[in-house]
Amino acid sequence: MPLKHVLLAILVAAAYGLAFVAIKAGVGEIPPLLLTGYRFFFAAVPLVFFVGRSDVGARWLIAYGMMQGVVMFGLLFMAISLGMPAGLASIVVQMQVFFTILISAVLFGERPGPAQIAGAAVALAGIGLIGWSRAEGAPLMPFLLVLVSAAAWGIANVIAKAAKPQKILPFVLWSSLVAPVPLFVLSVVFEGTTFGLPPHMPSLVGFGSIAFLAWPTTVFAFTAWVFLLRKHPAAVVTPFALLIPVFGMGSSAVAFGERLDAQAALGSLLIFFGLMINIFGPRIGRLRPRPF
Repeated sequence: MPLKHVLLAILVAAAYGLAFVAIKAGVGEIPPLLLTGYRFFFAAVPLVFFVGRSDVGARWLIAYGMMQGVVMFGLLFMAISLGMPAGLASIVVQMQVFFTILISAVLFGERPGPAQIAGAAVALAGIGLIGWSRAEGAPLMPFLLVLVSAAAWGIANVIAKAAKPQKILPFVLWSSLVAPVPLFVLSVVFEGTTFGLPPHMPSLVGFGSIAFLAWPTTVFAFTAWVFLLRKHPAAVVTPFALLIPVFGMGSSAVAFGERLDAQAALGSLLIFFGLMINIFGPRIGRLRPRPF
């Protein structure tokens, strides 16, 4: 991988990691479901009118937009607004990797290998520790919402795989256009807002949160990640995803002074190691000592 692509992969991971800071800053001013709707509305409009039609059917766009935009991100934003530390959310939501493996095994018969099973077991132990930590002191509901969000992300990954879009940017933008109206309706019902309108004028922090979540995170990062996957083997690109929780937890510590207790920190490390086993384990297993 050339240096410019390495730097691009690091930039994508940084954008995804910093997004958790933007979410926490945003939900401090804008109700979470409304903020999620703004994210996808401004990701889609006006760019969607300049990229042409998507090459996948409307049912795939609707399914992906609802699962990714409404369920996955709606629940994630709600969890952070209810007190889930942004840095901790950035590592727990990576359980989407193992949900994707499980769902693919059920629907497509893709049997997980030993490394994937071992990685999932280690990560689940980490989830158990974090759940225990949350149950003892902090509210458990935000943690559970992030887990359901990760499961929804796994389902969205499977939908994207089944849809097989060849034109990535139109797929991202048109599926993003699906999410705002349902999210605005849910915000009216559960957050008491007026359709599509914030309860008060956001500050520059609120507007900055919307802008960062809509453009660098949704449009740039997703498109650049798919570009890298098309240019290089997945085994070369996917390890950079491990930097997402590093940027997420590091930036949250700097921005908000977030600190984890011992159990949550150990649980986060176990999830991280589980992801490493999932990514690097198959390659290590293929290495065989040569006979003399």
